[in-house]
Formats: sequence, structure tokens, C-alpha cells
Amino acid sequence: MSAGDPDGVGADSGAGAADSGAGAADPGSEAVDPGSGAAEALQRAAEAGIHCLRIPTPFMVGRVNTYLIEDDPLTLVDCGPNSGKALDELERAVVDRGHTIDELGLLVITHQHMDHVGLASILARRSGAEVAALDRLAPVLARYGEDMERDDEFATRLMLRHGIPEDLVAALQAVSASFRAWGASVDVSWPVGDGGELALRDRTLRVLHRPGHSPSDTLFFDAQRSILLAGDHLIKHVSSNPLIARPLDHRDAPPDPAGASRPHALQSYLQSLSATRDMEVELVLSGHGEPITDHVGLIDERFRLHRRRAERILRLIHERSSTAYELAQRLWGNVAVTQAFLTLSEVLGHVDLLLEDGRVREVDEDGVIRFEAVPD
Repeated sequence: MSAGDPDGVGADSGAGAADSGAGAADPGSEAVDPGSGAAEALQRAAEAGIHCLRIPTPFMVGRVNTYLIEDDPLTLVDCGPNSGKALDELERAVVDRGHTIDELGLLVITHQHMDHVGLASILARRSGAEVAALDRLAPVLARYGEDMERDDEFATRLMLRHGIPEDLVAALQAVSASFRAWGASVDVSWPVGDGGELALRDRTLRVLHRPGHSPSDTLFFDAQRSILLAGDHLIKHVSSNPLIARPLDHRDAPPDPAGASRPHALQSYLQSLSATRDMEVELVLSGHGEPITDHVGLIDERFRLHRRRAERILRLIHERSSTAYELAQRLWGNVAVTQAFLTLSEVLGHVDLLLEDGRVREVDEDGVIRFEAVPD
């Protein structure tokens, strides 16, 4: 469900194996590919005082990239999940840079997923650091456990509405509940709005809200150095999964998980990518994987990927009307069971593109939505 691996479906070859391979070697534990240009990009970031610290997670996406910015205050962007292993490795990585956790003066959060926010409360208590995040995200982080429960309630309604069997939904609820300990509530002491700024001694980070992968995705742009701290908004080796989630502004009264009232995560994500494409950026530092030095080319590739996937789903609907769950099974087989919410989000996002184009329509059959092709 919504509490699982946030990047489980991405590569055009299919779900589950998209994020460096389900169960494959942890990408953060491997040496940087010398032919990829990543070493040079990371060196450039280091010369700007930004150091990538790769922290382990329990999720298939592998390690999360946190970034230590040597400035005043000493700043950490994202922090890893709430686990002893993650904390131990983070502490060692900070010490390797000649600092300690107690010296942190500012924690910056890019979005609400637990692999990016889980340790924030512990780090803030130990160091006394301020916590900066998008102002609309602050209430979510303050009541993280309660908010995750409501996310799961919404996900349950969404899955049932789109054909996932009740017994599978119940099993996924139990799995999701077991993941909650990887996240934790944290009080945001420095809320900042879209277009605002975080002013450090030697740099200013412009704050840009780019929803899609999550409703709270936030970018931090150092225009002087042309470096963009992007979280999971753009990842080089995998297309970030636009998860359907309750909007930030309607957490207490989430929309019905059907039709026009359902959040359209992929459409939001594509709009956000378009805005990022228009930026003059030389280096993108992502939440997972290697740095990006050609964000325009990568975003154009993502646009083509999503259009191909929409066309593939349209062909399946032309063959026969289907629920989103049936479409996920036809696309990804058993992965649609083990990662049901992720694959459901993926299918619905692309069906939304087809609905917008008037090429498919929804049909409500006893409370379950099926999609059928619109005749040419």
C-alpha cells in the first residue's frame, strides 16, 4: 500500500525490477560507474560544498541519497529511514566529512516519504537543528502516524474501487502497517512556501513545489551554482512512480477514489517535469542513484516513456474492457499482486491521460470501475 517502497515501478521494461532490480544488489554499495560521468558530477558538487551521503533503506529502491551542505548552518538535505542501521551509517558518513550529527544546524526535507524523513526527528532532537520543509507539508509531518493511517484508508478505498480483491487489500493493509515504524513525526520549525528561499551564509536555495511523485515534492535550487537538489522528482536510472495520494490541501476530506475527483498524480507530475525542463540547470542531485547532467534530455525521455505506456494500455483496453487491476496484471503479472498499490497508481496515471484525450471512458459496474475504449 502507500507505505511501501515509493519507487517500485518505473522502467519501461516492467514493474518490480525497475528500481535497479527487485532484490538486486544495493546500488549505493557499488562503486560509481567511471564511464557515467557521475564521479565528475559528484566532485563538482563537493567543490560547491555539497556531499552525497548514501544511506541504507529497507526498500527495493536501495539506498537514499542525503546531502551534507558545508555552510553555516551545517545543513543536511533528507536523512534516511528511521532505523538504527541508517542512523549508524549516517553518523559515520558525517564524521568522515569532519563533522558530527550534533553540529547540524538545519535539516531540509524534500518530500513526505519515509526514506527521506524518517530520521529527522531524532536528528533534530540531538542537534537542535531547525527543520525546513514546504509549508503545506508541515502539518503532515507533525502528525505522521495518524496521517499514514488515513493514507492507508484512502489507498484501501482506491484499490477496492479499481478491482483489487478484498483479501489482497487486507493483506496489503497489514504489510503497510508494518512499514510505519520507518517513518516518524517531526515538527517543521522553518516552513517555506513555493517560490520562497532558504538563506544560508554562502548560498541561497530557492524552494520550488513540484508535485507528482508525491504531493509534497520540493526542489531546492542554488541558482548561483546552477545545482538543483531534486529529491525523487527526477532520478536518472528509474522513472519516479507518481503515486496517487491525498492532496496536501485536503487531508481531512480526501476526494473519492474514482473518476474526476480522484487525484491525477501522473498529470501533475508531467506538468512539474515541464516546469523543471524549462530551468537552466547544470547539475541535478537526486534522491537515489547518480547525478544528472542533462535534465532536458532525461525529461524528454520520460515524456516519451509515459506516452508509450499509455499507448500500450490503450491497446489492452481495445482488446477488452478491464479494471485497473486487471490491466496491471496483464502488464506485470504477479508484480501487480506483490506491489498492487504501486502498479495501480501506474495504470491509473496513464489511463488518466487517455481519459483526458477522450480515448477511453469509465464504466461503474456495482461500485467497481472498468475502462473501455471509445470507438474511433
